[in-house]
Amino acid sequence: MNPSPSKFQPLVILLLTAALVAVVGFWAAERAGGGRVLSSGPGAGSGERFEWKLVTTWPKNLPGLGTAPETFARLVGELSDGRLTVRVYGAGEIVPALGVFDAVSGGVAEMGHGASYYWKGKIPAAVFFTAVPFGMTAQEMNGWLHYGGGDALWRETYAPFGVVPFAGGSTGVQMAGWFNREITSTEDLRGLKMRIPGLAGEVFTAAGGTAVNIPGGEVYTSMQTGVIDAVEWVGPYNDLALGLHEVAEYYYYPGWHEPGAMLEFIVNADALATLPEDLKAIVRDAARATNQDMLDEFTARNNAALETLLEEHDVKLRRLPDDVLALLKEKSDEVMARLVAGDPMARKVYASYGEFLEAVRAYHGISEQAYINARTAVLGDPVP
Repeated sequence: MNPSPSKFQPLVILLLTAALVAVVGFWAAERAGGGRVLSSGPGAGSGERFEWKLVTTWPKNLPGLGTAPETFARLVGELSDGRLTVRVYGAGEIVPALGVFDAVSGGVAEMGHGASYYWKGKIPAAVFFTAVPFGMTAQEMNGWLHYGGGDALWRETYAPFGVVPFAGGSTGVQMAGWFNREITSTEDLRGLKMRIPGLAGEVFTAAGGTAVNIPGGEVYTSMQTGVIDAVEWVGPYNDLALGLHEVAEYYYYPGWHEPGAMLEFIVNADALATLPEDLKAIVRDAARATNQDMLDEFTARNNAALETLLEEHDVKLRRLPDDVLALLKEKSDEVMARLVAGDPMARKVYASYGEFLEAVRAYHGISEQAYINARTAVLGDPVP
């Protein structure tokens, strides 16, 4: 007996729809997670529950930087149905801002969030996983990490310390910083004390200034009291939140030192190993989602914040002179040469980083950069 098509058609459509959703979900997980499907909710994996501490280098709930770990913790809790709980601690609540890596490596906390270049004194190669002067943008960094071998090198770099890294957000291209005096030539850099961490700090010192590495929670008072003469922090969104316009008059661009600052989630390797496979996948995928979310947030928020700084606070926006940028590039090359000559892992990472940068720079010259140039030509220069 042949079934009536009209009788079973709704059921067939429902089953086909469910199958399609499953296939698309599997494909998306393959693309985002390197072939492992994310499972969550009741019944997934072991029923055992885990509670983790996540220490950060940022003041609690600082917009963008400080809220990204909170976003991660929320995603992990939701996706795991509460089987993995992550509690976030701001800088100084458990460990100092610059003690995050050691805390995670030593098992004081299961996780951390910060910037890899803070650990360059311990791990010279770490600078490549945040930003290097005149290096890759956020889009390019994500490409290198996820599809150009960068992730594997990052894990290899941190493995001796019992730490597993994940990309943890990007601010995009940063500003060059806040200065208490105008920069008109290379001579103005001489003797200038500036909060500027990472490899860029060495470059700044080589160019005649004095680099100082202090946590974000101390930059305002350091400028206010004259401990430093200039500070780079992030960009308009975070800089406005910290009130840096109150302690400096001049705001410079472009961010030569951090063209695409990548942040990191770091996990104690032993703690990660104790998780069942589905919770490991949740940690990985929540980090990746947070990584993209932060870049989206900074892209959206920087615009409004810059307008506020210029129109409501009379900040003086300035471009660094070409001769200053040329000197900084010259010194960047010298500092980079010393770095890779003195550390085998840095040399290995730099080879991969540099190869990817040259390849993507060639393509972006006829795509991203060419389009922005064309848009400026027909719409006019948007810089006030």
